[in-house]
Parts: sequence; structure tokens; C-alpha cells
Amino acid sequence: MPEVRRTLSRLPRPTAERILDKIELYAAEPQALANNVKRLKGDQGFRLRIGDWRVLFDEDAETVIVRGVRPRGSAYE
Repeated sequence: MPEVRRTLSRLPRPTAERILDKIELYAAEPQALANNVKRLKGDQGFRLRIGDWRVLFDEDAETVIVRGVRPRGSAYE
């Protein structure tokens, strides 16, 4: 997703690395971050909370598809 890459490239390196690490951890072991993941209301997909950032994604049996990485205040607009 070009939007996701662009957002991550504009973030400070430690923040972007933290977000990528959490996405990879969730993809490998969903139960490790289960308390930070919620199903979105009125929309298909999920959100992963990472500090003040939200990762919006869809998943199937084997794949996590990231739709967006946004700050908490504007994640659901």
C-alpha cells in the first residue's frame, strides 16, 4: 500500500520500526497482541493499537493486509 509506506517513511525511525515490529509480531503470533486488537464497528477489519498510532488491517487465515497507519485522533475518519 503506497499510503502505508509513505506514512511510515515520514515517521521518526524508532516509531516506524516499532510499528513494523508489532505488525510482524501480530502476523506471526496473533495471541501475543490480542488485547491491543479490536474489530472495527460498522466497517470490516481490525485495528491494532500501538501507543498513539493505529494500524487498520484486514486478515484472513494466513495474511494480514495493512490498510492504513494513522495517528489515534484521525484513524477512524
